[in-house]
Amino acid sequence: MKRNHALLRLITSICLTFICATAQLPRAQKPKESVENSPPSTPPGPGGASLPNANPFPSTYRPFPGRTTLIRNATIMTAAGASIPNGSLLLRDGKIAAVGVSVTAPPDALVIDGTGKYVTPGIIDVHSHVGVYPAPGVDANSDGNELTNPVTANVWAEHSVWPQDPQLPRVLAGGVTTMQVLPGSGNLIGGRSVVLKIVPSRTVQGMKFPGAKYGLKMACGENPKRVYQTRGPSTRMGNVAGYRAAWIQAEGYRRKWDAWNATHKGDAPARDLGLETLAEVLRGNILVHTHCYRADEMAQMLDIAKEFGYKVRAFHHAVEAYKIAELLKANGTGAAEWADWGGFKMEANDSVKANLAITDAFGARAMIHSDSADGAQRLNQEVAKAMYAGRAAGIMVTEDQAIRWLTINPAWALDLDDKIGSIEVGKNADVVLWSGNPFSIYTKAEKVWIDGAMLFDRTDTSEHWRTDFELGVVREKD
Repeated sequence: MKRNHALLRLITSICLTFICATAQLPRAQKPKESVENSPPSTPPGPGGASLPNANPFPSTYRPFPGRTTLIRNATIMTAAGASIPNGSLLLRDGKIAAVGVSVTAPPDALVIDGTGKYVTPGIIDVHSHVGVYPAPGVDANSDGNELTNPVTANVWAEHSVWPQDPQLPRVLAGGVTTMQVLPGSGNLIGGRSVVLKIVPSRTVQGMKFPGAKYGLKMACGENPKRVYQTRGPSTRMGNVAGYRAAWIQAEGYRRKWDAWNATHKGDAPARDLGLETLAEVLRGNILVHTHCYRADEMAQMLDIAKEFGYKVRAFHHAVEAYKIAELLKANGTGAAEWADWGGFKMEANDSVKANLAITDAFGARAMIHSDSADGAQRLNQEVAKAMYAGRAAGIMVTEDQAIRWLTINPAWALDLDDKIGSIEVGKNADVVLWSGNPFSIYTKAEKVWIDGAMLFDRTDTSEHWRTDFELGVVREKD
């Protein structure tokens, strides 16, 4: 028995030694696949890649037929320098061909006598909701505010624009040739804007200004607080935290896609429409337009822009811009303002009628804007009010300064000042012939050209643009 136990212990000892030795032997390794031998990644299909300056909804605008036209004996307010009394302006092939005291009419030119009349560049409205809040103003047509999340950078205003909005021809009759249509201001980040030419079209693409940059609509202050008071953010500090969180996400998204676009190695990141828009801002491809009233909040918004490396192109409404005009100038930020709106809520309480004049006096880019389909029809009168308010405050604003608030400064805000906004040779022939001084309440836009085509003539009602919505309306003279 003792011998059997001894034998069993010996066998057990030998087995354990073998097992331990085997455990220490290196295991067979599966050979690693090299990058060259790895299966190729499937490239993104159509719509799967996030590309800088992507243009999935391109402009299909084509200039309307025009003819060579010479306007002579008119006061020409160029917005590029001094006005030209008894001047002449030649429109040819959609462009401004000549301007000066004396311009010879080509044999084929339509000659218009402008005696006692004024010519200006076409008006540019940088803040409009025409088309996204069309007439009639019913809930079924209310498409300007996507109030489902504080950050809706994924929405694009052009997808709400109704080209048959009957407000469009009325805006054209007020001398407006270009406008930026923005989403509403209920969200911290409301989405992309679109720049339109005020022309008849069956589709919004047929109105889109070719090559115009998109804008990003942001909003601070009371509006997001009111809309999201039960969901958050409900305070101004909550607003700022919301902007910063969105930009942090966007920065990470931008880096991922920039890296992939540079190499196309591996699987592409997943697209996110909202972060894609914000990444385009960070790349400098989309301009930021911010609804903001108070001076302190505008200063904070500039700080946030510096933190994340983008620029605020213009503050809109900006009723306290006069308090920080030198700060706006230093940051290269414009101010799109009303002439005399104020006091209708707390953040608009400290408004002054000389706001535009003071902003301009400090060297910042001041400009008028409407934020109203009615106001857009008389922006020349709004600028006149602002000009005279400045003079009443002791700032001697000239008419040549004031016309810039209406044309070239808003053109700059849209980064289109090389094409429109002033009467200079080579620029688009977007011009207005006024019945008198445009800063008079008695003056009306008499004729309006866009790219050299006369699209409005007050003296010929048979040619007036009528949208489909109004085709069944019988007018008195019809």
